[in-house]
Amino acid sequence: MLASLKLLDLMANNAEAIARQWVKDVARNPKTPYYHNLDEDKIIPQAAEFYKQLSRVYTDKDPFTSIRKFMGKFAESLFNDGIPLHEALYAIVLMRRHIWLYAEFQAIFVTVVEQLQAMDALTRTILMFDYIAYALTEKYVMLMNSSAKKK
Repeated sequence: MLASLKLLDLMANNAEAIARQWVKDVARNPKTPYYHNLDEDKIIPQAAEFYKQLSRVYTDKDPFTSIRKFMGKFAESLFNDGIPLHEALYAIVLMRRHIWLYAEFQAIFVTVVEQLQAMDALTRTILMFDYIAYALTEKYVMLMNSSAKKK
């Protein structure tokens, strides 16, 4: 199995476990103070759904449109919860990191060939998160402009 498919499978089947590890990190990270007092029962399912959505679009030839759609909803939820944009972006960085930490802990890239293939998976993951950051920021700016016009 290609390393990227292993990573995809890992994300899809362990979304909640990865989300739980992420919540432990984001809830104490000094760069995400807004998350420190959020209800885990709300943000764990939200993060798990993020990982599941990402696993669904991971192998698309052009995932940008799908990412833009699911990130629009995700960003709107974060915005409505009052999470500042810079913290939302850093939380996404931590989400990416926790995919790889979980994969490393599970030792899914064991052989030398798998480790080389993991580089392809890493490159693909970076691309996905570039799109995610763009879509998140785009939606936040739209929502900020919309709320400023209402005032």
